[in-house]
Amino acid sequence: MLLQPVAAVNTVEEQRARWERKRSRTAKELVETEQKYLEQLDLVTTYFVTILKAKGTLQPAVREGIFGLLESIYCTSQILLLHLERGHLGLGLEGFCQKLELYGHYAENLEQAKKTLQEQVKKNKAFCRFKKLQESRPEFLGWQLEDLLPLPLQRLHHTIRSHENSMQLLRVQKLLKGQKTKVLTPERWYIQEGWLMVVPTKGEEVKRKMFFLFSDILVVTKPCHPLHPRNSDKFSCQAVYPLSQCTVDKVFGHTQSQGGLLSLSFPHKTLLLMSSNQEDINNWYLNMTTVSFKNL
Repeated sequence: MLLQPVAAVNTVEEQRARWERKRSRTAKELVETEQKYLEQLDLVTTYFVTILKAKGTLQPAVREGIFGLLESIYCTSQILLLHLERGHLGLGLEGFCQKLELYGHYAENLEQAKKTLQEQVKKNKAFCRFKKLQESRPEFLGWQLEDLLPLPLQRLHHTIRSHENSMQLLRVQKLLKGQKTKVLTPERWYIQEGWLMVVPTKGEEVKRKMFFLFSDILVVTKPCHPLHPRNSDKFSCQAVYPLSQCTVDKVFGHTQSQGGLLSLSFPHKTLLLMSSNQEDINNWYLNMTTVSFKNL
């Protein structure tokens, strides 16, 4: 039986531990930002919508014209937060996307809502006094109602990006044979994928590999055998390189030549990657350089 050196095993375990700490930290940050967003939204639903319904300061049609579907959006975000707190990012985003129609209607009405709000502040003295009183509460931290109404759309942009990224991660995870390589983690962002030629350092033949680039790792794979009964359309993972330990150099391809060659230097490995497509090699170089710098 072939035994791995103790130092190598420890290095792998240490890397896994760092990834797990980073994953936990990012998942915590995701929950915290969603909680903060809900706290701000709660200011509107609690101190404006609910109380205005009870007081009757605004006519129902006017109140609906200003706040629209805000309460429904608030409930949708509460459900999303519940899933995030339980670690179910994919499930939470899937349910959230089923409610995107609410945000569409809210976005269509936002400009008119702002105009209606301004009109009521000018001509409805009771509402104007009520608005100033509520905004003076310490919970508002100086926020005005005008600042809080656009919040759902600002948050929507961020959530949609997270959902699209999760779909990409899930797609790549399904492309990989087995479950040994974990791609789908909360902190990871999909960047790029494609075929590159691996140039050997010794006199071996050049090999074509499929690469998947993420915000923190580079995954090197090869296609499974086309006649395999279950995995003919999948890729077998051959290596995972942490980008926190990567230096990227362009060996050639600086001019408008045919393709280029990149050198990726890791502590115990150097990869020479080649492409005959100039635009392709430039994209890889730009993305690799960017994510490697961010992981320093």
